[in-house]
Amino acid sequence: MKGVGGNRITLLENGGQYFPALLGAFEGAEREIHLESYIFELDAIGVAVAQALMRAARRGARVRVLLDGFGARLLPQAIQAEWAAAGIDLLFYRPELAMFKLRRHRLRRMHRKLAVVDGRIAFVGGINIIDDLHGPAMTAPRYDYAVQVEGPLVARVHQAARHLWQLVQWSRLRVRAQQESWLTPKPEKVGQQRAEFLVRDNLGNRRRIEQSYLWAIGHARQEILIANAYFLPGLRFRHALLDAARRGVKVTLMLQGRVEYRLQHYASRALYRQLLEHGIEIFEYQRSYMHAKAAVVDGRWATVGSSNIDPFSLLLAREANVVVHDEGFAVELAASLRRAMAEGAHQVHRSHWRRLPWYVRWLHGASLGLVRLLMGWLGYAQRFEAGGRRQRRRAKPVEA
Repeated sequence: MKGVGGNRITLLENGGQYFPALLGAFEGAEREIHLESYIFELDAIGVAVAQALMRAARRGARVRVLLDGFGARLLPQAIQAEWAAAGIDLLFYRPELAMFKLRRHRLRRMHRKLAVVDGRIAFVGGINIIDDLHGPAMTAPRYDYAVQVEGPLVARVHQAARHLWQLVQWSRLRVRAQQESWLTPKPEKVGQQRAEFLVRDNLGNRRRIEQSYLWAIGHARQEILIANAYFLPGLRFRHALLDAARRGVKVTLMLQGRVEYRLQHYASRALYRQLLEHGIEIFEYQRSYMHAKAAVVDGRWATVGSSNIDPFSLLLAREANVVVHDEGFAVELAASLRRAMAEGAHQVHRSHWRRLPWYVRWLHGASLGLVRLLMGWLGYAQRFEAGGRRQRRRAKPVEA
């Protein structure tokens, strides 16, 4: 079995569980904190995190914060100055210098959300530094997940954090940075769970997260349960789901029900009919904005992280997921997902989808066509669609 054993992986649902755990770890930090986030909003949660980081720095911990140059571009200069005065090192991944120029590299964002404290505890997931109720018409918490990691896997997360920090530091200075003092984590075994830490980048890990999904889907025998906020998979991923449904696997998707990004929303819906016609169940989460990126396969394989199943996450952005090979964790996550479906989602029925007016179907198809056009213009169309065709021709059938 893949992964590293001896871990304790704790599921954290929404900011209500995540931020108390994160802040508690920051308050207990003695030597080092590394935090990465796509968004850092200076609301009540952001202020609490910012102050906890400053307290840690003032008592002697080395604190590094890496934020995305687009997602966190509005972080106030005042808090940046306070951090600098407290001794916090802050870097921005690909800072926005020309807002109105559209270039391919601008879409290569750092979308991952993680933290490592004293080389002994790590957090990985999809939750940005932002209050669950931040946003228009938010009457229920934003729906999302993260995991708290303890054990040998922490060293893998720390290594990835250090690598990206030094890469960004080098790119900003244009020379190799002086050797910094980083901890050398040697976390001991604290549990029985086996897990993997997977990253997606534009170097040697371009499809690592997607390949893990495809491996799990290809080996599924009973059930695939996926919750994903922005779902727009290429042919390879779609065919894997369809093949699983054909061999009798129950496939359930929980997707974003509220309109957040119109083009993405309507383009995703262009895929519904094919999925529904093959017996795949689709639920749209309506209670609040859904931001989850989680999945469970056969009650044994589970993942939580930052990666959506769309071109941005699978082809462009830096992402990070934890894959857990543990029945107890998988059962817990599946129960949480089913509870969310029961309490906040509506099922999309095939009969209703067949009766959609022509102009609605046209809107969905036109949106998907526009996405493909944009991917082609940016030079990623072949990787998004044609690559799936080649993979499908090479794929071997999996017996039911």
